[in-house]
Amino acid sequence: MIKLEAVYVLMGLLTGGIAVVNARDDSNPRRWRNTLFWGVYALLFFVGSYLGDLANGVLVLVMVATAASGLGQGTRESVSVADRLSSALRHRNRLFVPVLVVPVATFLGSVLLKDFTVAGQPLVDPKQVTQIALGLATVLGLGTGVAMLRPPVSAPIVEARRLMDSVGWAAVLPQSLAALGAVFAMAGVGKVVSSLATTYLPLGSPIAAVAAYAVGMALFTMIMGNAFAAFPVMTAGIGLPLVVQQYGGDVVIVTAVGMLSGFCGTLMTPMAANFNIVPAALLDLKDRYGVIRAQVPTALILLAANIVIMSIFAFP
Repeated sequence: MIKLEAVYVLMGLLTGGIAVVNARDDSNPRRWRNTLFWGVYALLFFVGSYLGDLANGVLVLVMVATAASGLGQGTRESVSVADRLSSALRHRNRLFVPVLVVPVATFLGSVLLKDFTVAGQPLVDPKQVTQIALGLATVLGLGTGVAMLRPPVSAPIVEARRLMDSVGWAAVLPQSLAALGAVFAMAGVGKVVSSLATTYLPLGSPIAAVAAYAVGMALFTMIMGNAFAAFPVMTAGIGLPLVVQQYGGDVVIVTAVGMLSGFCGTLMTPMAANFNIVPAALLDLKDRYGVIRAQVPTALILLAANIVIMSIFAFP
């Protein structure tokens, strides 16, 4: 049976490869810091499940101290700018094919692998089908890109290093904030949110509860920087006890649209640095928050649409 650990191994191979490329790149004056940061991150993926909480915590603190001391970026690339431009002109819109393979394969994998068995046993862990499908789809997308473009053998990991070094420590934020959301849920923050909402908000109708849940997901995501961190807190505080249990909302629709509402908050916050701040730096935008300013109108429209969708379809 393929379990989530397989995805951890893939991530360990990626971050470990990035560490090795950094170690070999003398064009980066801080290459050993980068090597340590990505090497420790790879170690967490490989053996973190088998280490105790203390050991994992120490390794995380090593990463924090390394990032705080300042990471660097090398100048070596797998191909020249001229070769990259020539390839882009030759393939044009076909360059999007490997990228599109990932969501399509993830969807198909989520649907087909759920009930797929070998010798009477499920091929993948039924509880982690989507995550495993995403990992497999990413490998398939990489293979498609290599088959199409025929780059040098080292190009995938060298370019991965270039991208991840550009993002820097912010690449770790999604995983860290998702873990923080789980900690908040275990600490009972959801119950506090529920108590405050029922005490101070007029939640006497399903629509009001839906609006509170959707807007709360967006606002808490803006604070945390990640919808996965906001989801367990707001769902335990408002989504399940009010929208689902009190007013009879369909739990699948409520949670799915609730997550989409959280993503609206992602579009409007600098806390989602890897989405909103890093692109501005990579594109050399004069306005550091230009990406966020461009996204706010769309985010607000989508948030309103999510409230309407949940109000219409979540209740029988």
